Amino acid sequence: MSEFPACPKCHSPYTYQMDHLLICPECAYEWNPEEEQRERGAESEETLVKDSNGNILQDGDSVIVIKDLPVKGAPKPVKAGTKVKNIRLVDGDHNIDCKIDGFGSMALKSEFVKKA
Repeated sequence: MSEFPACPKCHSPYTYQMDHLLICPECAYEWNPEEEQRERGAESEETLVKDSNGNILQDGDSVIVIKDLPVKGAPKPVKAGTKVKNIRLVDGDHNIDCKIDGFGSMALKSEFVKKA
C-alpha cells in the first residue's frame, strides 16, 4: 500500500504525489493535502448545532420542544412546550441527548427545539 491517503473523491488507494499535489490515477482528481487538512479544521469549527430559530446551542443549555413529537413505544407524545434542561450535543441526525421527565433518556433533533 502507498503511504499517501486515499482519494477523497473516489476513495482509490492508488494515489501518488507530483510536486506538492496528490493525484488519483483512477478519477484524475488532484488536491493539496495541506489545504484539505485546513478545510477539515474549518469544518469541525462549523459543525455548530442550531435550534429552529438559528440560535447556537451548547452543552448544558435548556431548550423547549416546539411541536408534539411521537415516541416509539410510548402511549403519548412529548408535548410542545416541554422544557428540557441540561442538554448534551452529539454527532448524528439526532444531535441532542437529554432526559425528559416521564420519558427518560432521549435523542432529539435540534430543528424541533428552541433555546429557552
